[in-house]
Amino acid sequence: MKNSFGTSVIVTLFGESHGPAIGAVIDGLAPGIRIDTDYIAEKLELRKPHGRISTARHEADDYRIISGVYNGVSTGTPICIIIPNAEQHSSDYTESRGAARPGHADYTAYQKYHGFEDFRGGGHFSGRITAALVAAGAIAMSALEQKGIHIGTHIAKLGGISDTEFGTDNEDVEEKIEILSKKQFPVLDDDAASKLQGAIEAAASDGDSIGGVLETAVVGIPCGVGEPWFDTLEGVLAHALFSIPGIKGVEFGGGFDMLDARGSEYNDAFYMDGDGVRTRTNNNGGINGGISNGMPIIIKTAVKPTPSIYKAQETVDIIEGKDTVLEIKGRHDPAIIHRVRAVADAVTALAICDMLAQRYGTDWIAESK
Repeated sequence: MKNSFGTSVIVTLFGESHGPAIGAVIDGLAPGIRIDTDYIAEKLELRKPHGRISTARHEADDYRIISGVYNGVSTGTPICIIIPNAEQHSSDYTESRGAARPGHADYTAYQKYHGFEDFRGGGHFSGRITAALVAAGAIAMSALEQKGIHIGTHIAKLGGISDTEFGTDNEDVEEKIEILSKKQFPVLDDDAASKLQGAIEAAASDGDSIGGVLETAVVGIPCGVGEPWFDTLEGVLAHALFSIPGIKGVEFGGGFDMLDARGSEYNDAFYMDGDGVRTRTNNNGGINGGISNGMPIIIKTAVKPTPSIYKAQETVDIIEGKDTVLEIKGRHDPAIIHRVRAVADAVTALAICDMLAQRYGTDWIAESK
């Protein structure tokens, strides 16, 4: 089972949805980074369920850092974070043990691990594990912000409703990231926010679910980060983002929307901005040849509708080997996209930290800005 990501800065996840705890280990992070425990708690709060648009499972996420931090700073040794589980309803899954939930990893996990996996609530495949990922990513995000690198994510589209886009100006994007960091529901246009929440509530009232598109921006990353072939900046970021449960597509810059354009429209013209080089558009999403070009990195990710719904669904009993009908019980999100936003920020930060460490050395992230 491959549970680690990174080359220089490596994160490893452990735990199951209904086990005693989940957690993460970060190895390779530079010594001397200030660890802001309130900041980690704030990011975990953004991942938590809230109101009628989220699951009724409410975990406190009272995390503990049990190694790698002393006197409030990183020591350079592995940082281990543990988050206890306290709100499991395991009986919700006992009756339907053999029925593979459509859209979930029940069937593939059973085939890979021969039935020995912890199936309750999805076990190790559950979105619950992303809480540990958010805690680890918060440490990376805080370190990046101390270097002037900022990351933010919002709901770009859901149910045919669109939010304001980040745009191409570095200062404007950074300001929007700051606005989003204070919002539980990650939308830039307040008028669109009520419509988007209404679409989620409508799906919930129908016993169904809904997906959408997130847009993530990274500003302040130096030009020259990334590799030209198999470790391109896009490739590493996509690898990290596709590890999030429910992500089914990743695009950079103009992505698929610009494929009807000609090169004269798609190319980003360069110009001098004082002593620096900028582009007039950002269709390439801040990356050329797999390497950052100094413009905002813009990424869109497709988040599928939550697979757990309250409608009867055709499936198979993978233990008995027969067709059956499944009606899911338990507590489930009608949409996960607003909670995934915190996870997208986290994995983006971890991937960026790893690429920066490879480019400038592991101690660079802790050096004074």
